Formats: sequence, C-alpha cells, structure tokens
Amino acid sequence: MRVLVIPEDFRNDQFILKPVVEAMLKKLGRRTAIVRVCQEPLLGGISQATNWERISEILDRYCGMVDIFLLLVDRDGQAGRRSRLDELERNAHATLPPGRHFLAENAWQEVEVWVLAGHDLPSSWNWRQVRSEAQAKETYFKPFAESRRLLNEPGEGRSTLAKEAARRYDRIRSLCPEDVGSLEERIAALLQAQPGMSPTTGGI
Repeated sequence: MRVLVIPEDFRNDQFILKPVVEAMLKKLGRRTAIVRVCQEPLLGGISQATNWERISEILDRYCGMVDIFLLLVDRDGQAGRRSRLDELERNAHATLPPGRHFLAENAWQEVEVWVLAGHDLPSSWNWRQVRSEAQAKETYFKPFAESRRLLNEPGEGRSTLAKEAARRYDRIRSLCPEDVGSLEERIAALLQAQPGMSPTTGGI
C-alpha cells in the first residue's frame, strides 16, 4: 500500500507526520506500507493546503503511484475547518479513479500535540489545556523540546520527539481520539472495504 501524506508545510511537519502515520498503519496491520510526505509542490500554509486547485494538482501528479492521499493540517482553533476538509474530500472522491482514496484530517489544534501525546509531560501541565491550546506549538511544544535540548536538531526537536512518540502510538490515539483516532478508524474502514489494495511495488 502506498500512502502520500500532504502537509500544509512539509519543512517541519514531515518529521511528525511520517512516523505517526507509519505507526498508525503498523497498528492496522500494514507494516510494509510505503509512506511518503509530499514535498513537491510545497504548500506554503493552510490557505494553499485547503485550496482545491492546489490539491487537485497533487492528485493529478501522483494518482498513478498512490493508493491513499492523506491531507493532514492544523485546526488552529477554527471550528469550521472540518467543513472545508469535507468539501475537499467530496471533490477528490468525484475526481479520483476507483481504488484511489483521499482523506483529510485536522489536528486539534496543531500536529505538534500528537508528539506531546506520546510523551510523559511535566506534571504541572494539564492535558486538556495542551489539547485545546490553539498555539500549542509555541506554548507547549517548543518549551518541551528546549527542555530536552533538541531545538538545534532538524525540525527543532520534531525528528527525535516524533520518533519517540510514535513508539507509543496507542497513547497518542487514546489522548487524541477526535483526530488521530478518527483518522485511524476511517483508514481501517477503507482497508476492510478494499483488502486487496495495491501491493507495495513501484514507488512515490
């Protein structure tokens, strides 16, 4: 199975999304799934990542090489973001050929929270506050990465911290049911409906 993850900006998000999605697929029994993060074209933020013309460009470019497209963006405290993602999913469903799928999910509130969910956090932090903070990256993730002296590594700590978190994927799913849990369930439904999804030959 070949999966292309579409972030709103791959330059930092790639370090989080790839290991988390790989862990999710491993949980679903797809240990050999090929997961790639879309780097070309670069989507320079949420406005482009939720623009159908830009998404359509990616679908056209990679359709022959991908089974599942995953658009993973931040919610940023915007309650209406899900409706926009639903619209993109409808457009993609009408465009993609049989056997190709597009799912979109928004992290509550930023994908960095998925990383934090996989770690033992300072006892003074309240998880509900971490989860609901629209600026969780600045408020919680960066201080946590700094406490681990990882800000100078690739992705300002995301590379190491996300790989560590992915090893505790069950914890991430448990603490992030609205986004990670929901996405896992939707992928599981696809796999159940189409168990013969393309073998991992070829590449993206």
